[in-house]
Amino acid sequence: LSFLKKMLFFSFFFFSPEINDGEGHPSSSHQPLKGTSRWATSLENLLEDPEGVKRFREFLKKEFSEENVLFWLACEEFKKTQGKKQMQEKAKEIYMTFLSSKASSQVNVEGQSRLSETILETPHPLMFQKLQDQIFNLMKYDSYSRFLKSDIFLNHKKSEEQEENSAEAQTAAKRASRIYNT
Repeated sequence: LSFLKKMLFFSFFFFSPEINDGEGHPSSSHQPLKGTSRWATSLENLLEDPEGVKRFREFLKKEFSEENVLFWLACEEFKKTQGKKQMQEKAKEIYMTFLSSKASSQVNVEGQSRLSETILETPHPLMFQKLQDQIFNLMKYDSYSRFLKSDIFLNHKKSEEQEENSAEAQTAAKRASRIYNT
């Protein structure tokens, strides 16, 4: 009987197409991508993850171009703004921080000189969209590919994999314990 339990364990553990972690959740091979794996699929996925944004900002800061992602994030937040007065305030803040010739964190976009302060009086959610798209494309085709090769990304990926391997080993040990104790 003991030999039969061992064979059952090994066949279940190594050959089962649908392995659960003991809590009824599919094993990592059947879960949606997350963390660095998800970040590596697209810049959009990276920017949807707060930890991804944090790491990307850290990288861009080292490249002296953190203002790009900060501008992009400010524009995303601006699109959600309700009320004319709040929109005017946020639009002015974005303009003064990123677009004005005296901006503290000026982004390099074409046509920024055509965006005058008068547009700030009649703001609308998509008023910065063209400029935001330029910055997104700059990040996507320039910074993002370097980020995926950077120590910041690779070290985070490595620590993520180590955590995952440790968790998988613990789960396998729990499964083995359950089968042997049955």
